[in-house]
Amino acid sequence: MRLSLLILAAAILPAGPQSQPTTSSQPAARGPMNTFFALANATGETEHASYEAQAKLMRELGYAGWAPIGVQNVPEMLKALDAQGLKMFALYVGANLDPDQPPYDPKLKDVIHTLEGRDTILWLYVLSKKHKPSSTDGDERAVTIIRQIADLAAKAHLRVALYPHVGFYVARVEDAVRLTRKSERPNVGVTFNLCHWLSLDHGKNMEPLLRMALPHLLLVTINGADSEGTGWDRLIQVLGRGDFDVYGFLKTLKKLGYTGPIGLQGYGLKGDVYENLKASMNAWQTYAARLAAKDAP
Repeated sequence: MRLSLLILAAAILPAGPQSQPTTSSQPAARGPMNTFFALANATGETEHASYEAQAKLMRELGYAGWAPIGVQNVPEMLKALDAQGLKMFALYVGANLDPDQPPYDPKLKDVIHTLEGRDTILWLYVLSKKHKPSSTDGDERAVTIIRQIADLAAKAHLRVALYPHVGFYVARVEDAVRLTRKSERPNVGVTFNLCHWLSLDHGKNMEPLLRMALPHLLLVTINGADSEGTGWDRLIQVLGRGDFDVYGFLKTLKKLGYTGPIGLQGYGLKGDVYENLKASMNAWQTYAARLAAKDAP
């Protein structure tokens, strides 16, 4: 059996306080409180083409919703989710700083209106050919665009999470934090992507970076990985595989008080999508049980 989707988001544990403008530092609760969702690159190509079929299969596997890519077919996806009692946790959309490109898809305004009140996070990646990754010379333009999107989102009671991606203008979590602070919008926050951090920083300064991001941290992504990996085949593996201590990473997040959503990366994974997602769910449940056991009286 195989599972498909542009992005798949899911939760197997009680959700944290996601309706707040940001997920700031809070006292750690007993046991894990994070929702768990998978990115589009974790879902692959499958025979489950319809949104309805995908929603039913996600429900079967214990997932709680999707987080699709782009602005197409959002009403249809919401209908399928609603029929299964599932949620759209995030929507992956882009911004572009270059003057010869539109700053964002004009359809985004209508999509934001459609998502009003659903607590969907706009997952915003930021591109530029003119400005180098992690430079600051495009910040003025970036802040203008982020504010425009954030103001549209605020009217619909939605939040925006900047998505650090290797090779993009916002490449590091530090870039996301810098632009979040400059944007001066309470509904703008950041994402910590494990694989992109490993690619750029090779596992260094994990806790200091998480502490820096924490006041603005809305989303985190994880996956199995090798600590010394260089290619994506080693930096992104099925959860539970590779030598990087994902449990230790989650334990640090819990210690710091992060209770927001955690997502599953799956770019380039080989093998059956359904089995990969099932194995990742099993690994997540194992981590969750270990974290909960540490809180047992």
